[in-house]
Amino acid sequence: MRVTLIYLRRMPVVLCLLVILPLSLFARGSSDSAQADQPAPAGNAIEEGAESVQQPSGINPPLDVEYLDEVTALRQGYAVATFAGGCFWCMEGPYDVLEGVISTTPGYSGGHVINPRYEEVVSGTTGHTEVVQVVFDPQVISYEQLLEVFWVNIDPLDAGGQFCDRGSQYRSEIFYHDEHQRTAALASRQMIDEAGILPAPIVTEVTALDVFYPAEQYHHDYYRRNPIRYRFYRTACGRDARLAQLWGERVR
Repeated sequence: MRVTLIYLRRMPVVLCLLVILPLSLFARGSSDSAQADQPAPAGNAIEEGAESVQQPSGINPPLDVEYLDEVTALRQGYAVATFAGGCFWCMEGPYDVLEGVISTTPGYSGGHVINPRYEEVVSGTTGHTEVVQVVFDPQVISYEQLLEVFWVNIDPLDAGGQFCDRGSQYRSEIFYHDEHQRTAALASRQMIDEAGILPAPIVTEVTALDVFYPAEQYHHDYYRRNPIRYRFYRTACGRDARLAQLWGERVR
């Protein structure tokens, strides 16, 4: 039976009727539900549940979204970090609360399609993973501190996705922007492995950032704008339970 938690982000109608009927009008908790009122995006149509998905073709135009891009951030004296920790809805909040973090932006990195769209990325055919790009003031908070927050908000032992979201499009990964970040990321991964905190070796990759593509505007600050849907998705996905199991009191 293929109705699994991986599709809680899409919230099947049967699940809504049987489990959360009182919330059915406002708590579908999925990226697709957030997108329901959006114009149809560019790119090939993808049928949910299909055994194969047509490879995206051509080049999409850039998305018209508002965010603090890396070039502008660097000109203003800030630094930029990019992390993949599964659903990008869940990775903005842990950074937004930190003093010294200027902005967070959900997006896509690590793939081969130019200007990918959400439907293409979640099909698993573009090579991208969902990421959050963090603009921060290095005079207030260090990259090493951002790494500490990253680790305790993911399952670094899972090579097949994160929590209920399965596939390489939800893989955990650190995308470094320069040599300092590469060295710091590798050192932090090694330190955790050698400390014996976790029951198995870390599988999270450390990779040079090629390109960051911002996600569609309706994904930005989703956890703030749709708190009930977001909360239901996060809980039903088992994210908090797994984080508590892995990290205990270290979870932030």
